[in-house]
Amino acid sequence: MRNAETVTFGASTLDRAAHLRKSADKLAKDPTAQAIVMWRGKPLIETKTVKVAHFPMSHPILKNPDARIFLGLGENGPVFAYDISSWEPDADPDDVSFIDQTLQNHPDAPDICAFQETRAIMALLSRDGAELVAAAKGILSWHESHKFCAKCGAPSDMTEAGWQRNCGTCSASHFPRTDPCVIMLITHGNKVLLGRSPHWPEKMYSLLAGFMEPGETIEAAVRREVIEESGIEVGTVGYMTSQPWPFPSSLMIGCEGIAATTEIKLDENELEDALWATKEDLIESLCGNSDDILPARKGSIAQFLIENWLKDSIS
Repeated sequence: MRNAETVTFGASTLDRAAHLRKSADKLAKDPTAQAIVMWRGKPLIETKTVKVAHFPMSHPILKNPDARIFLGLGENGPVFAYDISSWEPDADPDDVSFIDQTLQNHPDAPDICAFQETRAIMALLSRDGAELVAAAKGILSWHESHKFCAKCGAPSDMTEAGWQRNCGTCSASHFPRTDPCVIMLITHGNKVLLGRSPHWPEKMYSLLAGFMEPGETIEAAVRREVIEESGIEVGTVGYMTSQPWPFPSSLMIGCEGIAATTEIKLDENELEDALWATKEDLIESLCGNSDDILPARKGSIAQFLIENWLKDSIS
């Protein structure tokens, strides 16, 4: 495996086993089958070890789910995701700020388990656990927002173990969507281009990013997004790595680009600020010694690209 594939939510040992999705009911009766549990986008986690909790199919927490998704074959057998978002905890969080730090304990789950916000723990999950959560969170989010046929407007039904929706009125079939988004390591010699959005924590900076548009190549999207947001023209563009980003269902396409100009002309509708940071600046930031730049969220592809650029280890 290339080092570039070790990004959070990257490749794991999960076999998606799409050919078995029609047999999901039978697989659920397999004695080795297990399930992870999701609640309003949060996975149920063993909090001390930060492991995704797995349950046998007979466990009480799995009764009467809102949805059941066959995720694939894990190392020990079939793995499902159960959504129990209709469960109401004793109290809802009042203020989740930038990242929801609240925990929810379910009465049928062991005391060591709680529902946790994925962003808060994603860098601590194993590769297998992270892919299971990313797949479950992404597919369940799609079902939540696609309950009706996009062709005729009638209610649609979940099929193929959760990987398809069919309309009983017009017979149209619908499939999970993934939104491609480019994220760019734009460099000029010893410097990299950083930007910040106004809703981020104070002084946090990250790489520039944006959604691709229909009929657009990856390279064209990189150049368009950078010049739109910062006024910087980009020359050579190359692919580095990618990261599933289940917030709710994007694919971050990590690219490197060489700046052809250096004068920043900020689009304040897109960014609050943009700047050029040297390698020395970024090392100080990652070590927690900078008063001016907070690093991108740990586990994000932005931090992964920056760290590996500093170490010259993307390969």
